[in-house]
Amino acid sequence: MRTLKYHQAISEGTVQAMERDPNVFCAGIAVDYPSGIFGTTTEALKRFGPARVFDTPAMENAFTGICIGAAAMGKRPIMVHPRNDFMLLAFDQLINLAAKWRYMYGGNAGSVPIVVRAVIGKGWGQGATHSQSLQAPLAHFPGLTVLMPATPRDAKGLLLSACRHDHPTIILEHRALYNVEGEVPEEPEETPIGKAAILRPGRDLTIVATSLMVQEALDAAEELARHDVDAEVVDLRSIRPLDEETVLASVKKTGRVIVADTSWERCGVTSEIAALCAEKAFHDLKAPVRRLALADCPAPVSQTLEQAFYPKASTIARLALHVIGIDPELVGDIDREDTFKGPY
Repeated sequence: MRTLKYHQAISEGTVQAMERDPNVFCAGIAVDYPSGIFGTTTEALKRFGPARVFDTPAMENAFTGICIGAAAMGKRPIMVHPRNDFMLLAFDQLINLAAKWRYMYGGNAGSVPIVVRAVIGKGWGQGATHSQSLQAPLAHFPGLTVLMPATPRDAKGLLLSACRHDHPTIILEHRALYNVEGEVPEEPEETPIGKAAILRPGRDLTIVATSLMVQEALDAAEELARHDVDAEVVDLRSIRPLDEETVLASVKKTGRVIVADTSWERCGVTSEIAALCAEKAFHDLKAPVRRLALADCPAPVSQTLEQAFYPKASTIARLALHVIGIDPELVGDIDREDTFKGPY
């Protein structure tokens, strides 16, 4: 199977979604710029023109509301927020309108099939207000579907599924993933919503991860294998709905769990998975569930502090060895160079 980069897979998925359904359009800040949101919208603009791929003013609340209205009237917008940080301005539209539309009208006012793509996570000097990952607050609200693809194949597949999903869907894309390469089928293959993936089977320990932390977990698992630790890597893919069955089956098999997320630990995805294990797999656990997320403070700007702030593959591997009962200092220098250079 051929390989594509993450951003190329999103681009191809966008084109295929627009080809199969004339009601799909793409709107958002800078989607028609030459850079095309890391190259994810340039091909769609070439193919379908400014009538279906168009820039919007920097008025997140207003234009998210316009796209929600278009969805309610039968269109299927792909709304792009280049930074999920500023999507906070649109939370009123997303949470008080789109997420509740079906419930408030008893299913009699149609659906709101909007797809919102939003860029999350660390970058080069992004700082406290430009680097957040807001999956936890978004997944808190009934009515929203929240997806976090970690591989090129799922970046395309989940986008295609979301474009056929009849309810508001948020796809969170980590900016550090856009150049990650992986196998992607040419056909419009859909990834099922609400289904986690076992990317690496194992028997000694489960690493449940989201987004960029999936890639870090896979690197950590390679290092752990050098120490005769067989780690299973579970890519959640879907935060809401959550695939409890796959997580619990893995926990039952290994008895040890690390949960790694791109956002903060308190009241976050790691908390939800830890609670799930405590409530439904307590007697299967051989050790306490361990969580790995951001420190409880805003993100720093300096590169030196950034290096200390963000968990990496080595962080996961050291924690895993500690859980198993092996000296964590045995972990080598396994962290990949951060190749992200901006501009976003």
